[in-house]
Amino acid sequence: QVQLVESGGGLVQAGGSLRLSCAASGRTFSYSGMGWIRQAPGKEREFVAAISGGGFTTIYADSVKGRFTISRDNAKNTVYLQMNSLKPEDTAVYYCAARDRGRPTKVVSDYDYWGQGTQVTVSS
Repeated sequence: QVQLVESGGGLVQAGGSLRLSCAASGRTFSYSGMGWIRQAPGKEREFVAAISGGGFTTIYADSVKGRFTISRDNAKNTVYLQMNSLKPEDTAVYYCAARDRGRPTKVVSDYDYWGQGTQVTVSS
């Protein structure tokens, strides 16, 4: 089992920045591909970014490429999402997710473990 706890969400103006963190426990963290997935009101969950177990491979949704950066610190069992140039359409609950494989994936259903989510609200 893996436990994931997100933090760092909040309210920010358009153009601003936020940094999300996800603390993991219960499994050898460096073996797990990690991802951030978001869900806006009335919409399905949407892939945002993912990173391989070793941190050498990252993938992004086109909508956030160039603005968001995913990273991880395996010594701290933590994955991060740095979000810059935020837009109102980035408003959503952001979930941290882990998979039993090290490879990152854009496929939301491939993630095995989920955090409770943290709210990000971007005002215009």
